[in-house]
Amino acid sequence: MYSVSTELYEAVAARLEEAVGRSGYFSGTVSGETDEVAWRLTVSVLVYRRRVSLPEGDEERIADLVPVWWEFHTVVPDGEILNDFSFGEVRDAVRNP
Repeated sequence: MYSVSTELYEAVAARLEEAVGRSGYFSGTVSGETDEVAWRLTVSVLVYRRRVSLPEGDEERIADLVPVWWEFHTVVPDGEILNDFSFGEVRDAVRNP
């Protein structure tokens, strides 16, 4: 089984945030690679935002991602392997940048 690292969770969260953009709902796939594994997250999520006041002006940030459905795949040179991915870890990475 492949153990998903904190760094990989952060990379997945960053790609997902980029894909979501300003939307309130996202359904699609984000993917990437590290030195040891290729990964793919297919997900449908509801996006909740909060207004943050900064000296430069107000900004809408993601407050939470509520998954409707998701699946996470990891592939090594020998093929696809099981992993211990938790969507809760991605939510935490998005909520606490």
